[in-house]
Amino acid sequence: MADKKVYVTDESSGTQLNLPVILGTEGEPTLDIKALPSTLGYFTYDPGFAATAACTSKITFIDGGKGILRYRGYPIEQLAERSTFVEVSYLLLYGELPTETQLNHFRDELTYHTMVNEQLNHFISGFHYDAHPMAMMAGVVGSLAAFYHNRLDMENPEHRILSAKRMIAKMPTIAAACYRHHMGWPVGYPQNSLRFCERFLHMMFSVPAETYEVSEVAAKALDLLFILHADHEQNASTSTVRLVGSTGANPYACVAAGISALWGPAHGGANEAVLEMLDEIGDISNVPKYVKRAKDKSDPFRLMGFGHRVYKNYDPRATIIRAACYEVLDELGKDDPMMDLAMELERIALEDDYFVEKKLYPNVDFYSGIIYKALGIPVSMFTVMFAIARTVGWVSQWLEQCETPTKIGRPRQVYAGPVERRYRALHRRS
Repeated sequence: MADKKVYVTDESSGTQLNLPVILGTEGEPTLDIKALPSTLGYFTYDPGFAATAACTSKITFIDGGKGILRYRGYPIEQLAERSTFVEVSYLLLYGELPTETQLNHFRDELTYHTMVNEQLNHFISGFHYDAHPMAMMAGVVGSLAAFYHNRLDMENPEHRILSAKRMIAKMPTIAAACYRHHMGWPVGYPQNSLRFCERFLHMMFSVPAETYEVSEVAAKALDLLFILHADHEQNASTSTVRLVGSTGANPYACVAAGISALWGPAHGGANEAVLEMLDEIGDISNVPKYVKRAKDKSDPFRLMGFGHRVYKNYDPRATIIRAACYEVLDELGKDDPMMDLAMELERIALEDDYFVEKKLYPNVDFYSGIIYKALGIPVSMFTVMFAIARTVGWVSQWLEQCETPTKIGRPRQVYAGPVERRYRALHRRS
């Protein structure tokens, strides 16, 4: 809290209020408006919370204008190049990069918790075979509280961190089980001799009839994607987790709510929408026509994967993942026409004055779906991949909130309905 204050005066009454200015270590100064309703009788109106800070956090910093993303102070570029998803998970949970001993212990803890209760597999088998994996994920994750209710004292820090580790460890197991149920395959159990991403790919694609060798290229690419998606400040799903968490709800209920928010096509479903868009465009020769349609406000067609709510510059994750796209397709020996189509769409859009002026640059969703497709992951599982990675951010944000005195979330509204009316008997209504 700085000494600087902003003075607000109600000209109708002459009442003046001093609003303290909150300064973080980085980022824009923020007005503390708690006293505004009680002193001046006003609330603030901010649809979408575009100009409202709902919490103080030490986890992730974004500067959308400069294209900056940092986890606990570390630039995403450095972590993507040098780190692993498990190490980044430790960083987000504890605030510091681990020593070798700490990392090995943390990795062992996650490995220990990879199994799920067998009854959960029976639960998954009860879903219709063509149920969307995100629908299954939300239901199954919410049900975890019924299996681990004996360690759910949210006032106990040991219970909280245990729940967080369980979530990180079990999410890939649950995701793979949902996929296998959809495919009609038998349950795949975690092979704890494998590392995090290798283990997940093995659970996804191994079958009893054949020997499955995990591709090192695929595991490395998946690890990179998980790092890039691990956290992203107070986005819609993270804010949902925090809002539900403010009620004192258990972490499984909070993460299940986050999964539901992530499922929306404007959030985690965006990379799925990119692939659908590319399918609709169909051929490189059609790109100019669709770019023209995207600029026509009367046309419902939109370029998916361009622009971002926060970044008004190039999404730093997109820069990293764009290079990875070429590497993965090259190393896997895949000549994907969709990748060529995506690159041509990117080239034309970035040369077009309309997109340049509006700063509609390709974002992480534009490229991630192409990599998932190259790895053999079906489109219906794209958002599930996002959920596996983002679970780390969700539980880190939830833990931070639990350690901070927090009021239950209660946004206000501007009521625009009828004023008070008198009830009329049924026979008098016409």
